[in-house]
Amino acid sequence: MRDTRNSRTAKGKEESDLPGVWSAYGRLLQHLRKRAGLSQQALAEAIGYSLEQVASVEQGRRPAKTAFTTASDRVLEARGVLEVLQDDVDRAKLPQFFRNVALLETEAVSRFSYDPLLVPGLLQTEAYAQSLLAAHFPPLDEEIVEQRVAARLARQSLLGRKSPPVVFVFVVEEGALRRVVNNEGVMSEQLDHLLVCSRMRNVELQVMPTSRGAHSGLNGPMVLLESTDHRQTVYVEAQDVVTVRSARDEVSEFWLRYGMLRTQALDTEESSRFIERMAGEL
Repeated sequence: MRDTRNSRTAKGKEESDLPGVWSAYGRLLQHLRKRAGLSQQALAEAIGYSLEQVASVEQGRRPAKTAFTTASDRVLEARGVLEVLQDDVDRAKLPQFFRNVALLETEAVSRFSYDPLLVPGLLQTEAYAQSLLAAHFPPLDEEIVEQRVAARLARQSLLGRKSPPVVFVFVVEEGALRRVVNNEGVMSEQLDHLLVCSRMRNVELQVMPTSRGAHSGLNGPMVLLESTDHRQTVYVEAQDVVTVRSARDEVSEFWLRYGMLRTQALDTEESSRFIERMAGEL
C-alpha cells in the first residue's frame, strides 16, 4: 500500500510540474472541439494525428507542435486562437532555467554573443542539438530530449523575424567549431549551416582563432541584448545556471568588453573562409 501511495504522489508531482500553458492550451482545444461537435477520435482523424496524441494535448501532458496547431485551428475554425499560443507552448519546452531568457530574446532588436565551447543554440542544426542533449547527464528522458530539440529549433525563428527584425552578432571560438559532436557528418552539416546563416543580412558571424591566445572573452560566455525600448541586458549561462544583469554600470562593462572582443576576432569574410577550410578538412 505504501508503494502505491508513493507512486501516486510522484505522479501527481510530475503532472503539477508540467507547464501551465500546456494545460491552458489543452482546455481551449477541448472547448473548441466540443463546440464543433467533434469527439477526440473525430478530431484526430481530421488532423492526421492519433487519438492518444489529441488526448494527451487536451490533458496538458504533451505540447502541441506547430503542425498540430495549424491543422486544429483550420478544422475547428478557430480563426488563429490556437496559433497565438504556439510561441508560449514552444517556449515552455525549454528547460525552466532558460525560459525567462528566451522571453527576453523575443523582445530584443539586437543580440550579441560570445560562445567559447559550442556552436550557439540559435545556429545549431537539429542533429547537432540532438547529439548535445543526448549527452546530457544525468540522462534526459527521450521525450524531454525531443521537446528541447524542438524548442531550440523553434527559437531560431528569431533569425528571420521581420517585425521588428533582430540584428545578430556571433563570436565563436575556433575550438567550439573543431569539437566533433557525434561524428564528422554531423559537424560537416553544422559548418555548412553556419555558412548559410552567416549570409543572412542581419547576421554577422566571427571566429576567434585559437592563435589569438589571451583575449577579452576568456572569462566565459556572454549574451548582450537590447530591447525595442533600448533597455540593455546581459546574461551569462553556465552549467544550467543563468545570471541576468541589467544595472547600467555592469552592462556597460560587458558592452566595452564585447567591442574589444570583436576587434580581436577574425572579421566576417575571414571567418567564412576559415569555416570553409575547416569544412573541407572533414
